[in-house]
Amino acid sequence: MQRAFAALITATLLALPVQAEETEFQASHPYVGLWVTEDGHIRHELLPNSRYVEARGTRERAYVGRYEVTGTHIEYWDDTGFTADGDFIDDVLHHAGMILHRR
Repeated sequence: MQRAFAALITATLLALPVQAEETEFQASHPYVGLWVTEDGHIRHELLPNSRYVEARGTRERAYVGRYEVTGTHIEYWDDTGFTADGDFIDDVLHHAGMILHRR
């Protein structure tokens, strides 16, 4: 039941319209794209609509949520309520003790 509810919430959030100025800003943002750990196990896809999808191993949508970048700092809000953050240093994403490179 809880998974079905989470899936419904995720589908609803993904369907919400995004303000044009937000999409335009994020689409041209330098950090939009795929970020991957060296072993390829963790993959963050930062979408141009301020949403992200985190894959872990074979789980392609392990976490889904929104993100916001301020300067070189990124804040994540998972759709389940989990929060995290990270920093881009020399085009490398440092997040929760992990190092992710642009792919």
